[in-house]
Amino acid sequence: MITVTDFSEAKQLLTRENPLESFTVTPGLAAQIERIFGEELSPQEVVERIINEVQREGDKALFDYAKKLDGVELDSLEVGRQEISAARNTVNEELLSALKLAAKMIRDFYLACKPKVGTSPISEYLRQHVRPLDKVGIYIPGGTAAYPSTVLMSAIPARVAGVREIIMVSPPGENGNISLPTLAAADIAQVDRIFKVGGAQAIAALAFGTESIPQVDKICGPGNIFVTLAKKLVYGAVDIDGLQGPSEIMIIADNTSDPALCAADLLAQAEHDPLASAILISTSSELANQVNKEIEAQSGKLARRSIIAQALDRGIIVLVNNVDEAIELVNHFAPEHLSLMVSGAAALTSKIYNAGCIFVGENSPVVLGDYVAGPSHILPTGGSARFSSALCVEDFLKVTNVVALDNHTMQELSQAAMVIARAEGLDAHAKAIEKRLG
Repeated sequence: MITVTDFSEAKQLLTRENPLESFTVTPGLAAQIERIFGEELSPQEVVERIINEVQREGDKALFDYAKKLDGVELDSLEVGRQEISAARNTVNEELLSALKLAAKMIRDFYLACKPKVGTSPISEYLRQHVRPLDKVGIYIPGGTAAYPSTVLMSAIPARVAGVREIIMVSPPGENGNISLPTLAAADIAQVDRIFKVGGAQAIAALAFGTESIPQVDKICGPGNIFVTLAKKLVYGAVDIDGLQGPSEIMIIADNTSDPALCAADLLAQAEHDPLASAILISTSSELANQVNKEIEAQSGKLARRSIIAQALDRGIIVLVNNVDEAIELVNHFAPEHLSLMVSGAAALTSKIYNAGCIFVGENSPVVLGDYVAGPSHILPTGGSARFSSALCVEDFLKVTNVVALDNHTMQELSQAAMVIARAEGLDAHAKAIEKRLG
């Protein structure tokens, strides 16, 4: 991790680039793309080709890409109920209990903050219908890893909102199956249908529908660069929750903070991805030095140390004069996860305007937010916390406004409407009102 002591330099380093535009294709990935597609293509071109083929060929394209990209030949795309039940019965009881506890915490949180669904009167002549979406697709990363927590974090808020049907897609592993913990979590979260499809092809299938996979109203869930690009390209045909990128953690610490805990929390998020962002902002140079030593001591014992090392090569330690400077940098960077390990942490939350989720004190580590605290871990990344929110029940609701005026109110409002219509050069608008005035 590099250490920065100049505030202006730190602010410049923490200024965001567009993560999709700044993505660098490694030589290995470029060679893989050329081998699969027979020519040099950018990630965007790859995704465009996949989306077009899925729209044109439906299930056939999905089977073909499972073979090309996942290396498996599938007999069917959908996971049967019997297989799902067997997965739940096969998963060890300790993990099953942990998933059930996580599901309860998530469900309780979203039930407590669920907005009113139904018809709400606004005035005598105006009202709103708030209704859940009909079908939602959730994308769960997989293949070489299992993410049962993401199933719970995406499906349960949708279920609490009242979504009628939840469709899950996840890439198959080498054996052609979705991992047992992921299937068990889907059963706990009451996912309706599950398909062994991943990557951009899964996003295209959810957006446009195929013979097997129904078209949905919204797609949620994180994924790699190809999944993220696909979500961006299908937006408009379908809604999306956002364009989630690699994990981010920013910690504010001072001389009262525990350097071992600061280091452990940075390492925990760094192990997600070589492109993860790990940032420590401290008012204490001594604390910063101790954190660096702890990172070195702790990382050598971790299974994903090579990934961690790549992420921390890009990591930043910023030394500031006071907490106000630290908060300015937080609001500038808009991190996915913000951990306040500084004294008086609780009083600082009202000053934080841009963060996906705030974790207050050493008893609230980001890892608990990843799994069991309650709020969804599907959070805005890449600086989008400046204008977007964590996944919530409202993401699965839509509002329809209803206007039902009586004759007196219509006439009362008509003159102003006609004046505005004529100012905009929309003569037919004005005449549509004149016809009603006699």
